[in-house]
Parts: sequence; structure tokens; C-alpha cells
Amino acid sequence: MLKIENLSYTIEENGKLNCILQNINLEIPDGTTLIITGPNGSGKSTLAKIIMGILQPTQGKIYLNDKDITNLSITDRAKMGIAYAFQQPIRFKGVNTKDIMTKALGESAKVNNSCDILSSVGLCARDYLDRELNNSLSGGELKRIEIATALARNAPITIYDEPEAGIDIWSFNGLVDIFTKCSAKDKINIIISHQERLFGVANRMLYLRAGRVIKYGTPSQVMPEIRANSICKKLSREV
Repeated sequence: MLKIENLSYTIEENGKLNCILQNINLEIPDGTTLIITGPNGSGKSTLAKIIMGILQPTQGKIYLNDKDITNLSITDRAKMGIAYAFQQPIRFKGVNTKDIMTKALGESAKVNNSCDILSSVGLCARDYLDRELNNSLSGGELKRIEIATALARNAPITIYDEPEAGIDIWSFNGLVDIFTKCSAKDKINIIISHQERLFGVANRMLYLRAGRVIKYGTPSQVMPEIRANSICKKLSREV
């Protein structure tokens, strides 16, 4: 269970305070595949980074299985079982795909395991295991390796920040299949996405706008709110 209480995040810009997230309250039980969606600038990635410990909230608390993790470091949270796949993967000079997959797999690290996971994201292991994670790889290739690394960790909580970004040539069906297969009763998957084609993998959705929770619940509860706001925006542009 991941629990967020009265969480806010404020930054100072040009001498003025800008509230990115305002009074967020969530309970995310085990077995949840959560889609976080909303307009650009609604605070989606900021919330994900706060959960991971990349950013510290201005106020509020975060609990993992009733343990307060608000002030824990990224390393400590990773050790507790929180994994993060970045929207824009980091390039590592001198580190190849095999190195990072072996690290992610840990004790279960075998070449066959790495091959299977890389295949699941549409990459031929023979072509990529010895490739360095540097500028020789496209953004889409790095994105797939990033997702494969997150899958390899098999963490209790995994956060995917816009996993569809940069993978236009890869079938969305493959991405949907991955998130469908990696759902489990004892795990939490948090996926930040604008793509309605991914919404079907979720059993819960969070709709953010201007840093506030507009709706949190099942897809059947949240989707009407999203569609209503989309229609309102379209009408306002036409008037």
C-alpha cells in the first residue's frame, strides 16, 4: 500500500511562489495499475518524482506499507522496492545494455533472462546486449531499454513516466501487453500517460489538473470527467 497525505509542492519563480501540487491525498493498494493523466503542467511527473524521492515535497507525507518514507533518499526507496523509468532515459558512457540488465536482474541475472525481457520490448538481444547506452542509440531504443530494465527489477512498485514517448515505430499493442502481463496482486504499477490507448491496462486512474486531484477512482468513474473537460475545452476554442 502506498499512501500520500496532504502533499503539496511549491517552487519559487521570478520572486513568486508557484504551487505545482496542492493537497494531494491518495491511497494506492497493492494490485493496482494506476494511470496518472492530465494536461501538460498538471503535476504528473512532479508527483512521480516525489514518490521516487527525486524531489522533496513542500508539505505532506508519503507512506509505504505504513512506514513514513517522506524523508528517505532515492537509494533507500530503491532498496525498499520502488523503481523508476524516466521519461527521458539517461545515457551512460562505458555502460552497455548487458551491464545494466545484469544489475537490474540481481541474483536471477542470466543471459537468457535478459534476452527474454529485451524481446518483450521489441529489441533483439543479440543486437543490443553489447551496445553502450550512449549517443549511438536513438531515443526510442533507449526508452525500450529503460522499460526493460524496470521490468527486470520486478520491484513491488514501478513508476513509468510516459513510457510511450519516443517509441512510435513500436506497436502500442506490445506496450499494452507488457503492462497487462506485469500486473500482479502484490505489486503497484504507476504509469504516467496521455495516451487513451494505454488507459485500458489500468484498474485505477488519477486525473490531475493545475496540480489538483480532479478525480481518482476506477476508469469507468474517471473517464467521463476527462471526456467532459476535453469537450468543454474544444467548445471554448470554437466559440
